[in-house]
Amino acid sequence: MDRRLFIVIAVVGFHVLGLWALQTGLLRRAVELVVPVQVMAEFIELPQPQVTPAPPPPQPQPRPAPKQVIPPKPVPRQAPQPVAIADPTPSHTVATGIIEPQPPAPPLLTPMVVAEPAPPAPPRIELPSSSADYLNNAPPPYPPLSKRLGEQGKVIVRALIEINGSASKAEIRTSSGYERLDQTALQTVLKWRYVPGKRAGVPEAMWFNIPINFVLE
Repeated sequence: MDRRLFIVIAVVGFHVLGLWALQTGLLRRAVELVVPVQVMAEFIELPQPQVTPAPPPPQPQPRPAPKQVIPPKPVPRQAPQPVAIADPTPSHTVATGIIEPQPPAPPLLTPMVVAEPAPPAPPRIELPSSSADYLNNAPPPYPPLSKRLGEQGKVIVRALIEINGSASKAEIRTSSGYERLDQTALQTVLKWRYVPGKRAGVPEAMWFNIPINFVLE
């Protein structure tokens, strides 16, 4: 009972306090203090990120008008002329109804392959010779001064051997290093007899290298 009475008194007291505050303007001040705070909270906002406007879409290029193509005039085709075709069948075959046998086709000729002639073999060449026994060519004399001085060496003489077996020309191709030995070999070659050179069995003048050795024993 006491609790209910206390609640009723409290509710009546709150109502009386509210009326008193409304009459004295206290409630209006409280409202004025609360509303500006809310308004300021509404005006203060965080800065928004700047959005770059998208570039305008490219303007479509005007397309050139298609050229008018004039189709060619059709050329009138001529009607094919009738062509007379000869009948391959003989008249007597049509009449009798008997087909004569055709003659056999001629045999194909095989082309004859002609072998090219082989090139002729080069003619055989036989060089001159000075070593035949029947020539009786004496060895070159050894110069006495060269013996005393101990001169020795090999001389190669190039000689032109004629078809009669004689040397018409001679020259020093390789020297021994000593003039006396070279001249002795040159004179000896010009005096010797030779077997002439031959080409395809026919004697012919040829150049020939003749070696002569001077060796002290």
